[in-house]
Amino acid sequence: MLGSHTVPQPIPYQGSKRKIAGLILQHFPQTMPRLVEPFAGSAAVSLAVAAHGNSQRFWINDAHLALIRLWREIIERPECLGDEYADIWKSQLGQERAYFDIVRDRFNREQSPGDFLYLLARCVKAAIRYNSRGEFNNSPDNRRRGAHPGEMRQRIKRTSALLRGKVLLTSLDYKSVLLQCNSDDIVYMDPPYQGVNGQRDHRYLPPFDHSEFCNELQALNNRHVMFALSYDGRTGDKTFGQLLPDMLGLTRLEVPAGRSTQATLLGRAEMTYESLYLSPALTSTLQGGTSPLQLFYNHEWK
Repeated sequence: MLGSHTVPQPIPYQGSKRKIAGLILQHFPQTMPRLVEPFAGSAAVSLAVAAHGNSQRFWINDAHLALIRLWREIIERPECLGDEYADIWKSQLGQERAYFDIVRDRFNREQSPGDFLYLLARCVKAAIRYNSRGEFNNSPDNRRRGAHPGEMRQRIKRTSALLRGKVLLTSLDYKSVLLQCNSDDIVYMDPPYQGVNGQRDHRYLPPFDHSEFCNELQALNNRHVMFALSYDGRTGDKTFGQLLPDMLGLTRLEVPAGRSTQATLLGRAEMTYESLYLSPALTSTLQGGTSPLQLFYNHEWK
């Protein structure tokens, strides 16, 4: 299996599945006509699938239009984006804090993908946050300058090589995407987690309703669409969000996602686990296979 370090990750992104994408892929078929990500974000799972050569067709969707514009630049104009990022990065030297604000103000006016990439590379926790006026308002992490231009250029070029000519890019509501999926697709979903949905300064998304989402999952089941879903989890004994209803017939696994940073700061060595749900159509396709993650299947919450 390819390690996470062999898969390019051009977009710094809070909540990215980069570190656990390989574990998630253990529950996908070896070959897939098309992989669909309705909540793509940094598209870590699509990149891992492309790097493994398990599919030649991808649909990357995110309701955040600025993010999809950035994806288009990465895939279709990697050299131009690399040059733009390098110019911005070099211009900050010696005035890093003040220059971040200059770029942030310019992005809020012009929505340039190059500016957006720089902001994500520099901002606190690589988190996309907007104020009530729709302005990007996260602050810089003053401990770092963002990825060096040479490193970022390589990430962009490698990503473009993996996905160019193979991907559909859209910025639609997730329900519109799911409606167009069929039984030949593998759908991977990483929606807003229940613990963060609705907080102030969240990234731009249409309202996300848990009950409505469950109805959409049932509609996928009715059409025998294969899907996997990352949704909430636990740290130590503390759980986040409610489990998806039994009526959906989903197989729930726990994916070890590493030690909790917050717990470590408090002097506790606690592991974080993310719930990974597999649809009946997907588990039926995979029947007979084995996986290390089956050790976590139907783990009882404490």
